[in-house]
Amino acid sequence: MSESLKDLAAYVSEKLDGRIEEADLAYGELTFTVAAGDIVEVARFLRNDVQCQFISFIDICGVDYPGRERRFDVVYHLLSPRHNQRVRIRVMTDEDTPVPSITSVYPGADWFERETYDLYGVLFTGHPDLRRILTDYGFEGHPLRKDFPLTGFVEVRYDDEVKRVIYEPVVLKQEFRNFDFLSPWEGTDYVLPGDEKAKQ
Repeated sequence: MSESLKDLAAYVSEKLDGRIEEADLAYGELTFTVAAGDIVEVARFLRNDVQCQFISFIDICGVDYPGRERRFDVVYHLLSPRHNQRVRIRVMTDEDTPVPSITSVYPGADWFERETYDLYGVLFTGHPDLRRILTDYGFEGHPLRKDFPLTGFVEVRYDDEVKRVIYEPVVLKQEFRNFDFLSPWEGTDYVLPGDEKAKQ
């Protein structure tokens, strides 16, 4: 299988001269890194070319690396049922640089791009209906970014008196607990409740 993926990587890199920044074969999976501006052309080639025929769009996901200048990876997964091969395409972007939508090539990418926008804040140009899909209309922020607070900003509850959903600022009912992660084989520096009854 890895030989056929090596051949595919060489073929695609030759045909798309200069548009493939990197072709990485690791753990039996082939990943093409492309510039954001080339994603539509690369996706169209992988779908239409006879040697490729990646006609089945699987999904799009986002990855956040806040320490990088271009902090987001937009990752596309495609399947070629004819050749029984899978390929991954990776595009790097930041908070302000949009990525062209591939809905003109794979209409099924519509909701996946909306999800990536909703959860990471990645913008897609040319998308027919780019709006939130998983969070509420008035939601602030993007919850899968690594700098998003774990508790969120608001909590939601249904108020039976006013007969509607209420949004309130998050209030922590207790302090964060300080867990003792000592190894149970080393023992603790203090007496656990009940141990005072044990024979010394």
